[in-house]
Amino acid sequence: MEDQDLAFKTNSGKFNYRVGAIIIRDNKLLMVKNDSAPYYYSVGGRVKLNETSEEAVSRETFEETGMELEIDRLAFIHEHFFNEEITKEDYHEIAFFYLMKVSTSMDFVCKSFGDQGTKEHLHWLPIEDLDRYHLYPEFFKTKLSRGIDGIEHIISKE
Repeated sequence: MEDQDLAFKTNSGKFNYRVGAIIIRDNKLLMVKNDSAPYYYSVGGRVKLNETSEEAVSRETFEETGMELEIDRLAFIHEHFFNEEITKEDYHEIAFFYLMKVSTSMDFVCKSFGDQGTKEHLHWLPIEDLDRYHLYPEFFKTKLSRGIDGIEHIISKE
């Protein structure tokens, strides 16, 4: 049971506790897309039982990029209420997004798969053009272009 994701179904939807990595290099944001999803999403994933959010973001970042990145700091806490586009399930998600330290010499290689078992791919998206992309979390489109100061708590109901 130690390896269990902190996500569960209820009669009215799904609860999800996740982490996301904010990986920025050359004014571009590293995002993930899989073969079955019409949108991009942050590097990251579900927190496991008895795992801290910091441990989870380090583990997920390594799983999805092949790189061990150091955490700079917590940037966003996101309470997200939404209907998932693919599964049509209602979600109540709590996510911690961490800014990660990146060097220009790092070579990222994605070897992971999405929830539906489809291959994931990494994409560098220009921060100034994020509004042109279908991506989650949507607040990246506005919040990352102005710089990240402190820790911001965001609540989204879609």
